[in-house]
Amino acid sequence: MTIPRTAPSSARTGPATAVPPSPARRRIRLGSLPTAVYAAAAALLAVTLRLVEISRAGDLFIDEPIYRQLGESAAAGGFPRTDEGLFFLHPPGYFYVEAGWTKLVGEHSDIIAGVHSSRVLNALLAGVTAALIVFLVARVRSRGAGALAGLVFALDQFCIRQNNRVLLETGTMVWILAGYLVLVGLTRTEPPPRPRARALLAGLFFGLAILTKDHAVLITVLPLLAALLLGWGPPRRLVALTTGVTVLSYVVYLALVTGFGHFGEFWEAKTSGVRRLLGVVQETGFNAEGTPSLSGRLLAELPGYAGTYLLLALTPVALFLLLRRKEPVYRLLALFHASAIVTLGYALAVGTLEEQALYLLFVPNLVALAVTVPMPSRSRPGLRLAAWTALVAVVAAPAAVYARDRWTPDDGFERLRAHLLAHVPAGSGIVTVDGQRTRGVTHWALMDTYRLGHWATPEEQAVNDARYVIVPWRVIEQGYGRYSLAEVQRLTEGLRPVFAFDGPTYGTLALYRLPSPLPGPSVTALAVPGSAVTGPLLPAPQPPPVESGDRTPVTGSGDAPR
Repeated sequence: MTIPRTAPSSARTGPATAVPPSPARRRIRLGSLPTAVYAAAAALLAVTLRLVEISRAGDLFIDEPIYRQLGESAAAGGFPRTDEGLFFLHPPGYFYVEAGWTKLVGEHSDIIAGVHSSRVLNALLAGVTAALIVFLVARVRSRGAGALAGLVFALDQFCIRQNNRVLLETGTMVWILAGYLVLVGLTRTEPPPRPRARALLAGLFFGLAILTKDHAVLITVLPLLAALLLGWGPPRRLVALTTGVTVLSYVVYLALVTGFGHFGEFWEAKTSGVRRLLGVVQETGFNAEGTPSLSGRLLAELPGYAGTYLLLALTPVALFLLLRRKEPVYRLLALFHASAIVTLGYALAVGTLEEQALYLLFVPNLVALAVTVPMPSRSRPGLRLAAWTALVAVVAAPAAVYARDRWTPDDGFERLRAHLLAHVPAGSGIVTVDGQRTRGVTHWALMDTYRLGHWATPEEQAVNDARYVIVPWRVIEQGYGRYSLAEVQRLTEGLRPVFAFDGPTYGTLALYRLPSPLPGPSVTALAVPGSAVTGPLLPAPQPPPVESGDRTPVTGSGDAPR
């Protein structure tokens, strides 16, 4: 008798079918969601972190009221101008974006309120930057790598500080990333539909970057020319089209300037800007004479920005890894990255080196690292755990810095302005001591309401009926003032501040009542215990105190205006 063999389970149950995992087993892995989801999440996180306490987490930076005034001028029509005349030191691209923002949200009569409104605009542009980083890295490598890059950008404290100021670099980087996002799609073996239109669009984005800050030519046109020469990246005919449109964008701007009869002012401003860029004239930055050193600044901020420094230290590694890859897309990004390195390297050596210039290297470097650094495989759980631990450390470390910066009041000029409006009549004369070669931040913050000047002698003060002097002491101590520290000490000797505020950016920001033989309104004085103001504090002439700004201890080195 033959005993039949047991049939395999597959034979008994019919054809094999895939059993869907139970809901408890389903896991969402990094990179399994659509790229747009990661881009939206990174953008939302970036914007949210930058909007928290945006008005009080960083005091007024000297460029901010200037750029705000230029945006308001652009909203009124014509070329942007300040009260000094037409402004051609930088192109007008960002100022017209500001003008559109002003039309959308409304105007502000107060200078500082207007700056805060423009800070919100830059926070939104930072969100766009985060999304573009995700899309760019995902297109070159993977969605998971794109998500990580977007997360690092959103959390990086240096990027947050740059994006929270009304500066040109945030908007410039948006257009640069948009251009490269379009351009990398043209490096594929099979070109996408309408490649010429895409090359034209990339050139338009690069052109807008240069029209926002013409310094961007070094990381747009320069790598495009190198791509043409070396044959790297997209086909040469498409690179040539992108380059031509980029240059044409600036030519159109120049033609408009010339057509309206402003070429003389344009040429004067641009030659001055080029001398500053090349370092022939060192008016601002760490290379300027008498200003704090870059090494000292880096050491002072190392505890708070260690993650940023670590990523920047990997810059040569990122370039090496890019150059090892032979694919056209990696060669294109290598040119982008190398141009950013050369640009900052020149500024570091002999050019005008300002802190915000570092942003134009940090973002390309982040992209380069995200598309090249190998990720540990699942077959090596120990290495994978170490990598994730390092990532968590890099992400978590900035939390303390962020909390400190967000909840340490640093809005001295806003408080000073409110105090002046409440206690000092409009049109009063006020002595300013900041502004090394031009007008300082004090002038730009108060020029719409008060008469301001560098009136150091009693005779000048009497002629201009100057009753007060404002001193941001850290500016003077670091060599960015109109007068030396000793001169300002002599000017304020024997005076008690009627307002004082301690903050991370300007140290002690103090308002003093000047002695005057001329009759005037009585202004009471405030004794400030433990003041950081240099010089003896003599008894106040009138005892009742006036309201003062909150005094909080200096918790960081802050930013010296440059």
